[in-house]
Amino acid sequence: MNNLSVDHLLGIKYLEKSDIELIFKTADNFKKIISQPIKKVPSLRDITIANLFFENSTRTKLSFELAEKRLSADIINFSSVSSSIKKGETLLDTVNNILAMKVDIVVIRHPNPGASVFLSRNIDAKIINAGDGTHEHPTQALLDSYSIREKYGEVKGKKIVVIGDILHSRVALSNIFCLRKLGAEVRVCGPSSLMPKNLESLQVEHFSDLKEALEWCDVANVLRIQLERQDVNYFPSLREYAMVYGIDKNVLDGLKKDITIMHPGPINRGVELSSDVADSSHSIILDQVENGVAIRMAVLYLLAGKIKLN
Repeated sequence: MNNLSVDHLLGIKYLEKSDIELIFKTADNFKKIISQPIKKVPSLRDITIANLFFENSTRTKLSFELAEKRLSADIINFSSVSSSIKKGETLLDTVNNILAMKVDIVVIRHPNPGASVFLSRNIDAKIINAGDGTHEHPTQALLDSYSIREKYGEVKGKKIVVIGDILHSRVALSNIFCLRKLGAEVRVCGPSSLMPKNLESLQVEHFSDLKEALEWCDVANVLRIQLERQDVNYFPSLREYAMVYGIDKNVLDGLKKDITIMHPGPINRGVELSSDVADSSHSIILDQVENGVAIRMAVLYLLAGKIKLN
């Protein structure tokens, strides 16, 4: 199959396994290109892309922008801080005004779950979800699984534990969907207070003990505590969280095997990961960042291929 089964990238749960494999195959080709001295290709020379970020972002926003520039697309960057949203304009009116400038693809990050789905049903452009509330973050999950594939040759059969604030994390949910579709074993680890109530429906088991989780896994994908999404205290203090669930060199040295450490960023150093772990040979965190550009190039390229040119 050379075409995606979907018209938008709204979430991993909407993708087929064949879609994920096609994105990975396409990313392989783009990764070769961006490793060359001339990193730019004219693939999206006639395509205009709007980046609409209604929440703060560094890595995701820069990664999408770089991917778009590598593909030679025209780019519009939108920030809600200086927009008419502050004057009471609706999301749909804002986007329709931008689309009047003949935009083909919209990359959107929004605090409300389902914002990208809403837009896909109401506007005539391809939508890429760059994170919607605590719902999904599909390109992060794709680049995470792609990085595991790069490290181990395949994702199928690998044991992945996602550690930390599962309750508030869109990265965790997208990762669970993606890894399971690719045949990995997935479990989660963290305080019970930070576990969603629907864990059973997601078909993942919960480790409450960090060492037990790390002894089980091949890969630990460590998430930060999302204090900005927490309206109550879910644990006594960050210091106590770090003592029980933080991973430092002593923790890794105490394991009976080597494991791989991942993190979607930003890292709260000294909380979920110590610097000597984040910067160690166990870590593929910077590989994730590099792979993010190739994955986002692949997604943009494949969705652009579904645009009907008049």
